[in-house]
Amino acid sequence: MLASPTLTLFVYCLAIACFSLVGGLLPGWVKMTHTRTQMVMSLVSGLMLGVAFYHLLPHSIVLSGPRNGIDNAVWWVMVGLITMFLLLRMFHFHQHDFSSDEEGHHDHAHPHHHEPAAHRLSWVGIALGLALHTLIDGVALGAVMLGEGHGHSTVSMAGFGVFLAILLHKPLDAMSITTIMEAGGWDRTARATTNVLFALMCPLGAVLFYFGVDMLTLSRDAIVAAVLAFSAGAFICIALSDLLPEVHFHSHDRGKLTLAFLLGIVIAYAIGAVEPAAMHHG
Repeated sequence: MLASPTLTLFVYCLAIACFSLVGGLLPGWVKMTHTRTQMVMSLVSGLMLGVAFYHLLPHSIVLSGPRNGIDNAVWWVMVGLITMFLLLRMFHFHQHDFSSDEEGHHDHAHPHHHEPAAHRLSWVGIALGLALHTLIDGVALGAVMLGEGHGHSTVSMAGFGVFLAILLHKPLDAMSITTIMEAGGWDRTARATTNVLFALMCPLGAVLFYFGVDMLTLSRDAIVAAVLAFSAGAFICIALSDLLPEVHFHSHDRGKLTLAFLLGIVIAYAIGAVEPAAMHHG
């Protein structure tokens, strides 16, 4: 890629915002079946794990330097993982099954507790949790773009993996919010306004970090390295504790779901394979 990191970041932000907006509108356009949703979740799970291990973590170690790079990166990975786990526990904000054929496919091997009908304000906690999660995604995108620009006037494919994972994940999150709002009786105007505000959260986090990191007194490389490792931990937590368990406990379509998961990992690895060696070795 020959574009500058700044221009590429703006293009990524625009695409993510547009995909998020479309995701919020999808429930009124197409029927998102249970199997389709599970396939997307499997793909995104593999992609997020691959991005965390093949992109975010190696870049963090490189930017941290040879002396304490691995120790610092692992420490921040744990902070990111625990932080995202606590957010998931506090807000329980991922509601990814929007299909009406849910009962026919939910043959879980573990107890499944059905939630009562959506309260009019049920969406608030989900929206708040997803907004925080999305801001973290934006910061991760801004950080990886700063890491790409480290010593380079142009960007490689390094940030593309992070961008792709966020791009594919945001429509599901937006659908969660608008679907719960619709079930709670909110009109189209309220749903559209919330959808627009949510679509802007990831670009906001990315732009604020990208342009604001130099205002901090600490070393830019140290901050970016910490944020990259923190984001890796957050991605790992989302994939392992939220997305994959929902897919794992379904006995149907195991072959297709497994292939989608592995495809996500392969995509992340393939993106890393075309990066310059300097992006991983300093």
